Parts: sequence; structure tokens; C-alpha cells
Amino acid sequence: MTPPPAAPRTTPSDTAPSDIELAAAAERLVAAFATGDLDAYFASFAPDATFVFHSTAEVLTSVAAYRALWARWVAEDGFTVLACTSSEQHWQEEGGSAVLVHRVATTTRAGGVVSSTDERESIVFTRREGRWLAVHEHLSEHPAAGADA
Repeated sequence: MTPPPAAPRTTPSDTAPSDIELAAAAERLVAAFATGDLDAYFASFAPDATFVFHSTAEVLTSVAAYRALWARWVAEDGFTVLACTSSEQHWQEEGGSAVLVHRVATTTRAGGVVSSTDERESIVFTRREGRWLAVHEHLSEHPAAGADA
């Protein structure tokens, strides 16, 4: 039996965004990812957002490219996100843009195998058409992930 998706959990951060709408946009993005709500997740990004993942060779230059990659993961391996939590959040704001750097613990299933990752992520947000949208996401392995192994 598949465990239910965990609700996103944030821990106290060393900084918090000054804009409540920005905080809500980031929370919605993480929650949509954690619960597998792909429409809400991808709607959190500008169509021309870019994505850099340590697990893929290519830089994705649009939401459409990322959605296509995600669809390939699902088709080839039955990829699904089971849970994701955000911690160690640090915000940096400049004008109409903001960067969230945080640690993400994610549990996924692919090829029938459940696995967990410990990663760092940077997400760049900007205000467009009166709302905060993510325009860049960069995911890397957390250096402490293998330290205890």
C-alpha cells in the first residue's frame, strides 16, 4: 500500500520573505510538488522558466520541456512523488525578484522502487502580471546527503 503524501513542512528559517504573497506562492509550489498536483505545480512557474537538475544532462528552457521530461519519467518508470518537505529556508529579495534557497527531502517511486533524496534547491521568483511566479529552479545534491553512509 502506498503511503499518503506528506504535507509540506517548513522549519524555522533564518530569513523569511517580506511579502506574504511571495511566501504563499512558494508554499503552494512545494505543496503541489509534494502531493503530485502537477497542474498546480507547473502553474507556479512562468512558461519560459528554466530548470537545472543534477540528475539530467540538459538544461530545460521552458515549462513545456520540463513537463515533457516528467511525462517521459512517468511513461518509462512510473515515476511519482510520494512526499516532499522543505527546511532550512533562506530568502533573498531584490526589487521585484526573490530567491528561495532551501533543503528538500523528497520520497519518490520509480520502477517500483521507493527512494529518498536530500537536496538543496534554489528557486528564483519574479512578479509577473500581478503575481509571483518561479522563473528558475536549480536542484543539487546536498553535500551532507552521503556523509553518514
